[in-house]
Amino acid sequence: MIEKHIEHTLLKPEATTADIIKLCMEARNHNFLGVCVNPCFVPLAKHLLAGTEVKVVTVVGFPLGCDEPEVKAAAAQRAVQNGADEVDMVINIGALKGRDNAFAVEDIRQVVEAAGSAPVKVIIETCLLNEEEKIRACGMIAKGGAAFVKTSTGFNKAGATVEDVALLSAEAQKLGLRVKAAGGIRDYATARAMLEAGAERLGCSAGVKLAEEERLECGAAAADEAQA
Repeated sequence: MIEKHIEHTLLKPEATTADIIKLCMEARNHNFLGVCVNPCFVPLAKHLLAGTEVKVVTVVGFPLGCDEPEVKAAAAQRAVQNGADEVDMVINIGALKGRDNAFAVEDIRQVVEAAGSAPVKVIIETCLLNEEEKIRACGMIAKGGAAFVKTSTGFNKAGATVEDVALLSAEAQKLGLRVKAAGGIRDYATARAMLEAGAERLGCSAGVKLAEEERLECGAAAADEAQA
């Protein structure tokens, strides 16, 4: 079921408390894997999802990745103290593109250390990178000790593509990483293609729509089998 891959996401700056309550209630009702919210909403989401298996995920250095490593680390530590189960950080994209590998790895390492037992996903913003940079980013993420490579913030010029997910998945398998696709996943067909390409998690705001489309498709398939 696709619900077990979805991190139901609301990171828009104009999101209100009422919006987050709605998001969390949808996640409870559909038993999504998690919700992904901005840090200020972590305590509320944790309260609303108490007693469920829905994870609370938040973001660090979002959406640009340009904070100092110490600032990202402090934000990650605070988020976990407030109840975040997982942390999605943005890689320092300029360091990656400028081949300042040591700085980029240290940036990741500090967040991973500050997050403790909470898994860290590293957003690399694939739409800004060439193939070599995407592959090199995976190596940095593994070296920094993070758990996932994540395609996109959803706030840049493009989100996840099936081709990028396949590329990252092939590299991730070599390095012991997992893949989260995010950005622009608005229908079940796209979501299924991302999973088939190797994504384990899907970060999207259209989680309810995807779940409903899956049920419709499965229902239609069952009806066809019954008539055969």
